[in-house]
Amino acid sequence: MKPIVLVTEPLASEPAQWLAQECQVIHGAPGHANFTTAAPHAQGLAIRTATCVDAQLLDQLPQLKVIARAGVGLDNIDLAQCKARGVRVVHTPDANTQAVVEYVMALVMDAIRPRAFLSSPLDALEWEQTRDELTATRQLNEMTFGILGLGRIGKRIAKVLGALGCDVLFHDLMEIEITVRHGAQKNSVEELFARSDILSIHIDGRESNHAFINSPLIQRMKPNVTFINTSRGRVVNHDALAQFLAGHPSAQALLDVHDPEPFLADSPLIGMANAHLAPHLASRTETAVRNMSWVVRDLVAILQGRESCHEFKILSDTNS
Repeated sequence: MKPIVLVTEPLASEPAQWLAQECQVIHGAPGHANFTTAAPHAQGLAIRTATCVDAQLLDQLPQLKVIARAGVGLDNIDLAQCKARGVRVVHTPDANTQAVVEYVMALVMDAIRPRAFLSSPLDALEWEQTRDELTATRQLNEMTFGILGLGRIGKRIAKVLGALGCDVLFHDLMEIEITVRHGAQKNSVEELFARSDILSIHIDGRESNHAFINSPLIQRMKPNVTFINTSRGRVVNHDALAQFLAGHPSAQALLDVHDPEPFLADSPLIGMANAHLAPHLASRTETAVRNMSWVVRDLVAILQGRESCHEFKILSDTNS
């Protein structure tokens, strides 16, 4: 018999069809009748971002051998519990890097290069007035760009910005070799927040990063800073960010991720003129979604007793 695999969130069409040929696929989020019925017999679990794999969920999956996370971050999976139960974890660490980098650069250009498209002719005076109103105050190569977290995405952003002549700073807990920094200069986290004209966040959502970007750090930012977060909503204290934005109308925050998602009506950032909230779009290209969904190849490899290309090595008993 084919192994039973529970799929809790939609996958791209081609990988989903392939998985259905290799396994008995049951679709249903935790709490759904399909999930509850199949859970005692499931050997594989395919998830994306919304499914939280904790001890309570794992208790429902006594036959589970492998979890496939169609994405990069693993902060929604209790890795210590997986290790204790012998459950292996696979993910797609580089599947969406290009998509996220493109998205960050699109946000940057939206922030610094005002533009408009005309639907009707203008007379000469209106034409010049429009051009004056849409004149950018600064070019990117006149600005300092800060990157918090120089991982795969952070490094690629540093490379792009270096090519554009931007002064790039970064902070990371790891020691990053100079040869892969693409010219980015290491700073303390306090210096990074104080010196950056544009600040882009690329740290993961592990528990120790919860509200890492707190009021003392936020208050160090420049009064006209552009703050971008495409990592995880939970790493930012949004009350502190809203307070900063209220006191600094020339600053702006471009937030693609939130806590929770979807964000709720009581979010302090809703309705603020200089807070721009997007519905988690950074990795939403057809290519990236397809690449992430192909994690099912690694899931099937493990179920068939073969080696996986993208298994996350759980080295300790902590979720880090």
